[in-house]
Amino acid sequence: MKRLNFSMLRKYLPFFLALMAIASCLTAIGDVGNQNRYDSGGGNGADFDIGVLIGWLINLFIQSPILGLIAVVVIIIAYRIMKKKSKNPNHINKNVNNQANSEVTMDYSGVVAEEIRAIDPAFSSDKFIGFAREVFIKIQEAWTTKDWKPIRPFESETLFNQHKQQLDEYIRAGKTNVVEKIAIKHCSLHAFKHDGDKEVLTVWLNAVMRDYVVDDKTKKVLESDPNRDWFMKYEMVFNRKAGLKTDPGKKGNTITNCPNCGAPTEITSSGQCAYCGSVITNGEHDWVLTDIHSRN
Repeated sequence: MKRLNFSMLRKYLPFFLALMAIASCLTAIGDVGNQNRYDSGGGNGADFDIGVLIGWLINLFIQSPILGLIAVVVIIIAYRIMKKKSKNPNHINKNVNNQANSEVTMDYSGVVAEEIRAIDPAFSSDKFIGFAREVFIKIQEAWTTKDWKPIRPFESETLFNQHKQQLDEYIRAGKTNVVEKIAIKHCSLHAFKHDGDKEVLTVWLNAVMRDYVVDDKTKKVLESDPNRDWFMKYEMVFNRKAGLKTDPGKKGNTITNCPNCGAPTEITSSGQCAYCGSVITNGEHDWVLTDIHSRN
């Protein structure tokens, strides 16, 4: 009996070694994709149970070593094809855009707008959503050009300083985080509430974009892939002073003139009008962005 077991072991050893090798490869599939700080939303992780697959292959080897060997060969070929596709930007971008287009995000714009219009009759959800989209695009453009001044009228002092500090780190490191080819897939009002003497309006925004880091001198790509799309989901939080009303004669929320003196908007780093010195980016006159972060 012992001799029989040894013979079977010697006979099937190559198959079991092949099985363990392919199991290791399949486990690695779960880590395929860019595992950097970006949230791809289009991962290539395996959704199947490796243990179940191994058990199935072992049973197949016992019943028919030939069929077991064929199964391993087929799995190896399939793995190589999957691995090759996982590195193909066109394949990745197709999956990312399919996910973005099929993403179901609840739109509460109508309900939220009614809440706000109960205290601010001239409020327009369409205009505000357009404003939120504009702010988002301007933020990405300013981040790429490493010039945060154009975004100053749209952010609170705290958020502006936080973003500027992050941007200064890239400047000191001689790197640029390029964000381009932005396609906003969804933008809607999500929630409205009162917080002390402030009114808080939350917006949800989904976008597909290219997001990578390059060395300023060599232009070498340091992080991510300039040919790869990323699907990102954001929450943007806007504040304004409680009791403020929308100006019905204003085309939108974009600040083009100082609300205090009427001069063309030229904002200093402290958020003050360059002409009269009044602070116009603290929510005292209109909505300002106080937070933006990715969401699941």
